[in-house]
Amino acid sequence: MDEYAEKRLREKLEVMLPALNERQQRLFLAAEARYQGHRQISLIARLAGVARDTIQRGLQELEFPGSLENAAEKVREEGGGRKKAVDAQPGLMKALEALVDPDSRGDPMSPLRWTCKSVRQLAKALTEQGFKVGRQLVSKLLSELGFSLQGNTKVLEGSSSEDRDGQFRYLNDQVREFQSKGQPAVSVDTKKKELVGPYKNGGREYQPQGKPEKANVHDFMNKSLGKAVPYGVYDVTKNNGWVSVGNSHDTAEFAVASIRHWWYFMGREAYPNATRLLICCDGGGSNGSRVRLWKLELSKLAQEIGLEITVCHLPPGTSKWNKIEHRLFSFISINWRGRPLTTYNVIVNLISNTKTKSGLEIRAELDENKYAKGIKISDEDFKSIKLKKCEFHGEWNYIIKSRG
Repeated sequence: MDEYAEKRLREKLEVMLPALNERQQRLFLAAEARYQGHRQISLIARLAGVARDTIQRGLQELEFPGSLENAAEKVREEGGGRKKAVDAQPGLMKALEALVDPDSRGDPMSPLRWTCKSVRQLAKALTEQGFKVGRQLVSKLLSELGFSLQGNTKVLEGSSSEDRDGQFRYLNDQVREFQSKGQPAVSVDTKKKELVGPYKNGGREYQPQGKPEKANVHDFMNKSLGKAVPYGVYDVTKNNGWVSVGNSHDTAEFAVASIRHWWYFMGREAYPNATRLLICCDGGGSNGSRVRLWKLELSKLAQEIGLEITVCHLPPGTSKWNKIEHRLFSFISINWRGRPLTTYNVIVNLISNTKTKSGLEIRAELDENKYAKGIKISDEDFKSIKLKKCEFHGEWNYIIKSRG
């Protein structure tokens, strides 16, 4: 039953049930279950706040009409029958609420504060407090309290700089300025590293029925294949991108090599009159604002291609706002969903064949060069970089000149 149909059924029960006595309610719910199908008995019972057995008994009465006459004589008076657990056991609801939500209502020393709050554990804890409950009753009471099973959601960004919004405005102004003058502006980042081999890949795609793509039952890395390291360069003006797929390490040298490949294979042709290049990137990782090797390699690139390079880093803790994440990487993930990334060629081909209705096109190549980790840059070498810090947060925004 879809959400709309369930809503309509709930509204029907809320209107009808209060106007009926116990026997009429039972028969009405049974008739509804017969109409909706027996698979919906649990749903109807939940919406009506009755036990499944009540509806089952009503179905039996409908099945054998003779029993209806006897049933008519067995209508309990108002308030008759067994009391609800919460009425028979004062304090049960409050005790359950304290256990399931200790941060806001309960005791900070709650026995379940640091354990899995399953219905079994909750029932056990309530039993230890002297209540007579089972897991089914706990589940029902939780629903009445408005609790449901939920996973974590990523919404907390942690501490942020006072000038976070100011940096975003500055970065956007820089992009607009470069675009207005026909100068290239790119967003760069490393996509999540991927195991190469017959490993399970999230998502689903159509296959012959009963013949799913086979994948390893474990995710232990195959050392002979290693991990693919995709580093992307997204042109925010042209809506196209370049991805270098490395099989070594994610280093600043590899990051700048990827930008170099983009320039020679895509950027130079798209911007023949360019004199400057704007690079927008995260504040950490291989292209971090404090990585000396990143700035030294960019200096070499600026000298090589003759462009003045302006770098704007996103404020700390805001990497998810990087344009390349939403405009390029997300579509790559959609394109290869449900497909094991068995070889580097498969990865390169899947990336290269990623397209969107808005005109996104991507070129990808395998970079088999080996990039060493832990390269140290001496003070003398760092001073050789023709680097000028911008007035606004020079640690995030700086210009690397191509000549003195």
